Amino acid sequence: MLKIHGVGGYDEVGKNMTAIEHKDDVMLCDAGLYLPAIVGVSEREKIPTESGMRALGALPDDNYLAEKNLKEKVRAILVSHAHLDHVGAVQYVAPKYKAGVYGTPYTIEILKTLMEDRTIPNKLNSIQPNGHTFIQGKEKYKVEFINMTHSTIQCAIVAVHTPDGVILYANDYKLDNTPVLGEKPNYKRLKELSKQGVKALIVNCLYAHADYKTPSEKIARGLLEDVMFTTENHKSALIVTTFASHIARLKSITDFGEKLGRKVVFVGRSLQKYVSAGIKVNQVPFKNKIIMAAYKSHKEKILKQINSNRSKYLLVCTGHQGEEGAVLDRISRNTLPFKLQKDDHIIFSSKTIPSPENIAQKSELQKRLRQFSPRIFDNIHVSGHGAQVDLRDLITLTNPEHVIPSHGDHSKTSAGMALAEEMGYKKNYNVHLLSNGKKITI
Repeated sequence: MLKIHGVGGYDEVGKNMTAIEHKDDVMLCDAGLYLPAIVGVSEREKIPTESGMRALGALPDDNYLAEKNLKEKVRAILVSHAHLDHVGAVQYVAPKYKAGVYGTPYTIEILKTLMEDRTIPNKLNSIQPNGHTFIQGKEKYKVEFINMTHSTIQCAIVAVHTPDGVILYANDYKLDNTPVLGEKPNYKRLKELSKQGVKALIVNCLYAHADYKTPSEKIARGLLEDVMFTTENHKSALIVTTFASHIARLKSITDFGEKLGRKVVFVGRSLQKYVSAGIKVNQVPFKNKIIMAAYKSHKEKILKQINSNRSKYLLVCTGHQGEEGAVLDRISRNTLPFKLQKDDHIIFSSKTIPSPENIAQKSELQKRLRQFSPRIFDNIHVSGHGAQVDLRDLITLTNPEHVIPSHGDHSKTSAGMALAEEMGYKKNYNVHLLSNGKKITI
């Protein structure tokens, strides 16, 4: 008998944490932040304690595990990838468990970066993509980190092998057959597990309502190339802002900047953190083609140089969501040595994260930018999340006995349930809607 507990991420987008219980053993999958709760909390104002972050509403309510007498049964924390809504809460919640933390090398390196000078008692274990480890509890469990494409590198579908069957945790994923960086999804292994028998698929349904297949990252690369090469920008400043963790996108930006004959400069602490982590695990093939400026004196020096030689540089910076204090926010407020001019090009290689806070911030940012009359190119982007066609294909590929939609409130996960029902699954029998603080038994 297996029990799946929704700890976080089933009533909201974020706080992702799921507990898989088999007899006297529990595996935790992910420990993520609720990002809207920390909007406006700058680098200098970080909340260092679990209680402080919990007061903001930023952490999954894993006190549920103690209330259900599961806390002492936790044997491992299995992190699917390096995004903050999946790994960001690990440093706050892991110390209460006598359990190691497991993830791919890039994910573990990002966790170390997030902790900076802090330490946790939990052992950090790096597992190569498509590798596996064994977790010893009352029984022994094989855990695989199956390579999956997403909008950051070394993302994995986590396969937990229990005596009662395999649980697949696919939270996040997209089925990208032509990735710009890294290998395509490991379909071969997923097919093998399908033949072996998958007991349950816990699956991201963020875009289950969208009846299309999420385009490949190579499409975003093409969109970038189109904007960067077919507009009159040879005399203007050229600024691109994107997700700091999107290493494949940063590769495309760097490649095209080099072809344009511009020096590529990454400005901002978030970019420095994510790129440096990638360099440490040898996942940044463009490392010798970029200049990184993360700290005040270096940033101001390089921005002065860019301001004086606008056509010689490509400025890549943080702030595409309108985050207060980010480089693009400060440029929009005219508080940095770089000054926007008419017809400068600003490319948002990103999509606005659909929370009210982000939408409002982004709108205000663009209002401030437009005062300088630049040319703004928005949404030069493709998603890292599978849509309805991808979800159908993943369910078909893995053929699970049970489907558990995840990663969102019921307005999102219900769409995943509806698709599963269309495919022959039966509501509350072998497709299940979870909520935070609730469990299902299979």
